[in-house]
Amino acid sequence: MRIIVALDILGGKCVRLTRGDYSTRKIYSEDPLEIAKRIDGEGISYLHLVDLDGARAGHLVNGKILEDISGSSRMKIDFSGGLRTRDEVKRIFESGAFSVTIGSMAVRDPDLFLSLLSEWSTDKIILGADCNNRKIMTEGWLKDSDSDVLEFIRDYSSKGVRFVTCTDIERDGTMKGPAIGLYRDILEIDKVKLIAGGCIAAVGQIKKLSDIGCEGVIIGKALYEGKLELKDLGRLC
Repeated sequence: MRIIVALDILGGKCVRLTRGDYSTRKIYSEDPLEIAKRIDGEGISYLHLVDLDGARAGHLVNGKILEDISGSSRMKIDFSGGLRTRDEVKRIFESGAFSVTIGSMAVRDPDLFLSLLSEWSTDKIILGADCNNRKIMTEGWLKDSDSDVLEFIRDYSSKGVRFVTCTDIERDGTMKGPAIGLYRDILEIDKVKLIAGGCIAAVGQIKKLSDIGCEGVIIGKALYEGKLELKDLGRLC
């Protein structure tokens, strides 16, 4: 299973939010590049780089930070936040991203999303399906939709999507443990490879996600709060 460390960028700093609420931001480092180097140094292979400024603004903001990290790291970087156009996605790949996670575009402009999927392949374009009360949220989790998360994923799976990230927003940043029931339901959808996001607070919870068949897990706040250690995650890679 992929062990993926989240690095969320807001105002050029490494932060974490709770349930996607920007007013709850907590700054963990003024230097995202230094944090990325530390993660890379522990043998972590995957980084989930989130442009929170971009997600809120609706366009790419922190592309330069991606360039800096990709130029100084061996990690495979998945980038998300604020990507709304083909040119932005192209720029992200040119800046060194291994993959991109796209959520809002998949809701608002499915034709563009599917064309990107066709152009860059199913392992490069990841469907973002973050939800609250099982309804898809968009625009950096600031807007809700009428889309049921299972129907949303099932529809895109039928059109070729293979990799999906999903965070249960109600649990995000709370370290209360992953939404096992939700993830089990998603994994019943044919051919979906699920990357579970949020709420991890113990190594045993990672094992539970592996046991139910998750492709990967994204870990953030537990690391920054000292509940988990990078060296422990490095041993799992």
